[in-house]
Amino acid sequence: MLDETIVTETPPLYGCYGRVGTQVRVPITGSRAKRILHGVLNVGTGTVLLLITDVWNEQTHQHFLTMIRAHWRGRRIVVFEARGTPHTTEDTRELAKDLHLELRLLPTATPKLNAMDHLWRNVKGRALANRPTKTIALSAYEACQHLLKMSPRQRLQTAGVLSGNFWLTR
Repeated sequence: MLDETIVTETPPLYGCYGRVGTQVRVPITGSRAKRILHGVLNVGTGTVLLLITDVWNEQTHQHFLTMIRAHWRGRRIVVFEARGTPHTTEDTRELAKDLHLELRLLPTATPKLNAMDHLWRNVKGRALANRPTKTIALSAYEACQHLLKMSPRQRLQTAGVLSGNFWLTR
């Protein structure tokens, strides 16, 4: 399962503490700095492969596909991904064919089908939420470290693969 997520300089605010009757101050820099986290989860083993980039375009996606092939050299790989523009271009499909990767596009607007999307939601809620951003690069790094510190089984559990009704195991 392959998916990307955007880490912004203003993290999600789910909750914070403050004195009753006083306004809580939330620092907002006004900066629009962001990083794109690319991730792929092996739904059989729980292994992840991650990449941080400044942009999400056809070239960065193709680079990530090349990384996937190099990481799982010699294996038959089927990549399930959303229908984002970088995923569907002719050049991307041609590269995937050359790399012997089978691409399977998930139906439009179905994030619940993508296990990696569930992992990104966990990362944003636990590793990035409710704390100020020191630097955008550090936030992206911390997000990746959060995933890498999880055991393969924890990743599969968080992604919903072990739920008993994961759509690929039916």
